[in-house]
Amino acid sequence: MRAVVINEYGSKNVLVGQELPKPEIKANQVLVEVYATSINPIDWKLRAGYLKQMFDWTFPIILGWDVAGKIVEVGSEVTYFQVGDEVFARPDTTAEGTYAEFTTVDEELLAKKPSNLTFEEAASIPLAGLTAWQSLVDNTKVKQGDKVLIHAGAGGVGSLAIQMAKHFGAFVATTASEKNEAYVKELGADEFINYRIQKFEEELSDYDVVIDTMGGDILNKSFQILKPGGRLVTIAGQPDLALTEKHQVTASSHWLKPNGKQLGEIGELLEKRILKPQVGSVFDFSAEALQKAHELSETHHAKGKIVIKVK
Repeated sequence: MRAVVINEYGSKNVLVGQELPKPEIKANQVLVEVYATSINPIDWKLRAGYLKQMFDWTFPIILGWDVAGKIVEVGSEVTYFQVGDEVFARPDTTAEGTYAEFTTVDEELLAKKPSNLTFEEAASIPLAGLTAWQSLVDNTKVKQGDKVLIHAGAGGVGSLAIQMAKHFGAFVATTASEKNEAYVKELGADEFINYRIQKFEEELSDYDVVIDTMGGDILNKSFQILKPGGRLVTIAGQPDLALTEKHQVTASSHWLKPNGKQLGEIGELLEKRILKPQVGSVFDFSAEALQKAHELSETHHAKGKIVIKVK
């Protein structure tokens, strides 16, 4: 099968095309023919070597942890899915990712692809959608009437988190650049903060929840807008315990847990058009195109999700 791999850590130029054998499935897995995948920050962070302590893998490494495609083979213990099913998933984090024509997925991490979505749209959902869902539902337990700040609302996670928070009945503020004001309001944002000229920590106060996708200084300043008892979750760093105590709030760092059942729930909202996928750009499946896609993701200014059309 064709795959785009890395044989060393480094810049985007270490992404190269390579012929590899099709992966073999275990009893609890299916083999998915990959129609589309997408780019997430974990891809280029791993490529650059930032995560090599966490994932001690041998080369070649196939990056990519989003997939939409068709099942071509099922393991002996698989009960719910069959050959020919159109599915999407955030597979387990292994060295055999989804920048390839075929990938293996554990049955419990799979969900049926919403019938109203293209494969490209479906591939944009799993990692970003589950990150937004788990941050809002499992972690901060957003409910009707909560005031929620979502940082970087035009990005992959932010664009889905805004829609989900509105579905749960929250009042949503978000940060974005001026060019994305109309876009985030279309997604449902009630209040727009132009981060280039406004300081969100001076504009907002008395918030119940912050979803932080940026880390660093932005994460630290986010404590200032929370009311006592407020909840903060970050996907981009570790909250400062001293700030948690000072502002009398709860704060945690969230690392996504792949989950087919939750992805199925998100799929139902997509099927009902309560949620809409946000595909910002689509690239072909080649080493050169993936290099460009990584370059775009690394700017932190990509709108929506960056998708790779494999088939």
